[in-house]
Parts: sequence; structure tokens; C-alpha cells
Amino acid sequence: MDIYQLDSGWLDECLSQIPRARVAVFGDFCLDAYWLIPADDREVSIETGLPVHRVKAQRYSLGGAGNIVANLSALSVAAFRAVGLIGNDLFGRQMLELLQHSGADCTGMLACQDDWQTLVYCKPCIGDEESSRIDFGAFNTLAQEAAEKLILALDQAASQSDIVILNQQVPGGISTPEMIGRINAIIRHHSDCRFIVDSRHRPGLYTGCMLKINAHEASRLLGQDVPLDQPIGPAAASELAQQLLARTGQAVFITRSENGMVAADRAGMTDVPGIQIVSSIDTVGAGDTALSAIAAVLGSGGSILSAACLANIAASITVQKLQTTGTASPAELRAVGPSPDYVFLPELADDPRAARYLDGTEIEVVRAYRAGVRIQHAVFDHDGTLSTLRQGWEGVMEPMMVKAILGPSYGTVDAGLYQKVLATVRRYIDKTTGIQTLSQMQGLIELVRQFKCVPAADILDMHQYKRLYDRELLAMVRGRMAKLGRGELDVQDFQMKNAHWLLAALHERGVKLYLASGTDQQDVLAEAESLGYARYFEGRIFGAVGDIRVEAKAVVLKKIFEEHHLSGPEVVTFGDGPVEIRQTRKRGGFAVGVASDEIRRFGMNSSKRTRLIRAGADLVVPDFSQLDQLLGALRLE
Repeated sequence: MDIYQLDSGWLDECLSQIPRARVAVFGDFCLDAYWLIPADDREVSIETGLPVHRVKAQRYSLGGAGNIVANLSALSVAAFRAVGLIGNDLFGRQMLELLQHSGADCTGMLACQDDWQTLVYCKPCIGDEESSRIDFGAFNTLAQEAAEKLILALDQAASQSDIVILNQQVPGGISTPEMIGRINAIIRHHSDCRFIVDSRHRPGLYTGCMLKINAHEASRLLGQDVPLDQPIGPAAASELAQQLLARTGQAVFITRSENGMVAADRAGMTDVPGIQIVSSIDTVGAGDTALSAIAAVLGSGGSILSAACLANIAASITVQKLQTTGTASPAELRAVGPSPDYVFLPELADDPRAARYLDGTEIEVVRAYRAGVRIQHAVFDHDGTLSTLRQGWEGVMEPMMVKAILGPSYGTVDAGLYQKVLATVRRYIDKTTGIQTLSQMQGLIELVRQFKCVPAADILDMHQYKRLYDRELLAMVRGRMAKLGRGELDVQDFQMKNAHWLLAALHERGVKLYLASGTDQQDVLAEAESLGYARYFEGRIFGAVGDIRVEAKAVVLKKIFEEHHLSGPEVVTFGDGPVEIRQTRKRGGFAVGVASDEIRRFGMNSSKRTRLIRAGADLVVPDFSQLDQLLGALRLE
């Protein structure tokens, strides 16, 4: 199974069907308690002499099996019920109130064991940092009478559900080994209902049900026990999935953290890549989000493939919600869309030793061009792919962003905070290379807010920040163009090696050329003219138009595919940034990543290679010096 087997309407179809699913959740219902403590509020107890932490605000949300319920509610599942055990305590009443507010049928939520403590994860947050957790309920022991009542409630829920989620979260929860044996009997009895289990400690005890499990848990279950600090690649994860499928006879979903998930059933195997995320992340609850999405899709009649893809997108949304066990709504899922920014082959991207090259060349082949198809259209990114006029833009953006974040304290802030801001800015620039400058400035606003060095009233909008950046950048670019005009420098001093000859060769072969840039329209036109190759594009030069909603590269690719009714491989894109590479892969085109060293104008930039492969590049070249071999690889000899 391949993610590209899904048509563009798969997401809307899933979301329209999900409300009719009937889902039950059985397991360890937990409460997440966030106690927010100001970092600068210091007091010492007179009685003990110890520091006092004063809670300014408190927030409670559903965790464990409760978070699965919250996610089902957010997904607009119409009928879902909760089956579990809570204590006769303040936290139990809080949990029941939250479950009822979510819309869950709570008739199966029992408070029938006097010594049972509601499971609570208390998370003191001092400033922006989460402190050591305080847990309640870790020493619970399930009584026989409570177990009997839970089994009856599970039996009733299964009789009224399309799918049942079995959640085992803590060793001292309700899913003891003895209880799991009785759960297995329920599974056998309800052959018309599907069951899926997510068990942190006892996944091997369940029978007759689908399995959602992370890669390291899967390795332990199969007796391999890969260390947590050792990544499990897609091939190894697929092998684990095949082994578990053979053992259980049921579908298996293996999550791989930021690298997506592998899903397998008797119809086949699919590897769903991870999704590119630029912002800070908090992975708490992401597995619950994925599980709820899988169950909602399968419970409404969807496929294993669409369930895995929806779960992957949903988890990418919730990890961006900080200091909360977040959920993903249909509106948020639609905002991401059916074709998210996938991260391809991260293991290859991070390990150049695994690279494969065309014989005698520096052309790395990730995926060879398909035989029997001829390229008719070629899209080029500009800066860093053809032109180096803007080489060094990072050196302009970095200090500009640091100054924007620190504001009036820029000259006086202590070295520790300065270095933290500088490191954050460098990571952000690295992640966002290739997107529109306006989008980068929008992200800058979030960084300014995050560090809280600038009063809220003094924070600029993205257009104002962009003007500050452009003023510095254009001064550098126009200085270089002036030297070109005076003859002090030659156009070859600002072109990637053989860029001009590649454009000429493609033009001679009848390939239509398009220039797409995140640079403002009037600037990219002027720069292409100055460098002497604008004529090859015959007017097909596109740049940013000052609207963050209009991504120039995406617009160009959409225009090419739609106006010319092209099949994907007839279009090739050359680019040194992830945006154009991803946009091409989404549309089935062929992507040539240009991992260019912009200072020398030839040779490999290893950081770019990593970004480009992760974005989906099919070939990676350092420059265009091996022109004949490159044309041959594209079947344009």
C-alpha cells in the first residue's frame, strides 16, 4: 500500500464518515493536572525554611484513556462511551465532569472500589519549564468485585460499538494479567466488533485484536529489545510489523515518533512518513491522538491506509500544542490537508554513507527517473539553485531576528539568554529555509512572544519585520548588482556552476522553463535579467506577491499541472530548498535537489543534502558541472 494511492478527496471522505462510528474506550482513565507557578515568585516558608511554590493557575485535562475520549470528541465521533474505574475523590469527580462535557456516555465509568485512587499526573510548571511530576493512583490494586463490574460494563459497551479501544497505561491499572484473560474472552464473544489495543506493559497478553504500538515496544515484544537511544529505521519497523501480523493475524500499527508510522494487515504494508514541523513540540498524548484517529476511521468503515494517514496528521497537530494533552479537530485536519509536508527517508538523509551515485559522478540517486516518460516542463527555484546574488541572506536574517526578539534589552541581556535566543534563531532559520520570507516573519512573531523581552504592544506585524529584513538584504544585493553593471564582476560570479548551460540545454530540447521564487516578483525579474538567463523562461517568471496565502512555488506547480493536463513525471523541479521539492513530490513530479555550496558556487553542502532528501528529492546534485550525466539521468541525452 502506498500513501499516493489515496486520491485528493480521501481526507474529506474520512472526516465525513467518522461521525457515524460507534467507539468504546476501556482502560486506565487518567487526569492531567497542570499547576502553573511563576518562575520569579520566590517565597520561603517561615515554619520549614523551604521554598514555597505558589500556584497562580491550575488546569485539568483528560489523560490516558481519557485523552483518547477527548480526541474522539474532537474528531466529531457521534457515539462514544467510556468504561473504567475512578476513585471517590475530588479528582474522580473532576474527571467525570470532563468526560461528560466531552459528550461521552459515562454509564461505564464506575466508582465502586472505596480504596481506589483516581489516576492523576500532576505537572508543576515553573515558568516555561515542566518540573518533576507527582502521580496519584500508582499503588492501586484492583478488587475482584470491581473487576466483575468492569467486565460486565465492557461486554455491554462492545455489544453497542463498531470498535473498542483497549488502553493499558499503568502497571497498577484495571488491565491486570488476570483481567486481560477475561478481556480476551469478551473479544472472542463479540466477533462483529473490532478491538484495538495500546498496552504499555502487557501487549503480548492480548489475543484477537489489532495492535497499536511504538517501534521500541514492538522490538521488546518480539524479544529483540532495541535500546531506546538507537533509532529503528523503516525497513526494521516493517519487519517488526510483518512479524507481529504473522503472530496475531490482526492489523498492526507501529508508530515511529517524528518519523511517522508503519501499518500492516493482510492486504499489505504501508510506510507513512513523518510530517515536517517547524515549531516547538510537546509529544505528550500524541500516541492517544493517533490511536483515536485510527479507531474512528476503522469504526466508520475506512481502510488501514487512510486510518494510518489520518492518525499521522492528527498526531502532528497535537504535538504542536504545548503544556497540554491536545486534540485535533476536523477543521485543523483540513487546514493541514490531504498531502502534508512529509519527511522522506530521514535515515538516508542523516547518513551520507548510505548514498548511491551514478557511476563516476557526484549525482546521488534516491529514486531513478522512470523510463518511457519524457520531461516537458522544468521548474527552477532561483536563489541557491541558479543565482548566488543573495548568498549570505542567513547572515542578514540572523542578527535581525535576534534584535527583534530581545528588543530594548539587546545590548544589556545576559550571555545565557543571548546564546539561547541565538541558538533558537539558527534552528528556526535552518528549518524554514526555502519558504516565503513573510512566512518566516510570521514565525518570528511567535518567537518574540515566546521570549517575552518585547512588550506585547511593541511587537510588529510580519510585514513590518519583513521590511526591516529586506532593507538590509536588498542593500547587499543591490551592491552586488551595481558591481555587475559597472563590469567589476561577471555574471558567472553569481551563478551556480554550469547553471546557464543547463538552462540552454533544456531550452534547446524543447523543455518549457519556469522560474519560481519566494523573492518578491519585481526583484526576481530584475535579478534574472541581470544574470542573463531571463530569456530562457519566455516570461514564465514568478515571485512572491506580498500575500502569505500565495506561495509562488506552489502556484507555479499547480498552474503547470492543471493548465497542461500533465502526468507527474513530465515535470522536473530543480531546487535547493524543501518547499519546491515537497510541492513537486505531492504532484507526482520528479525532484532534483541542488545541494549547493553558494560561497564557492560548486561542490556539496551537506546540510542542504539532508534537508532536500527529507523533503523528497529524487536526485541530489552539488551543482551542474556534470551536465551530460545529469541530462542522461533525466533521459534527455
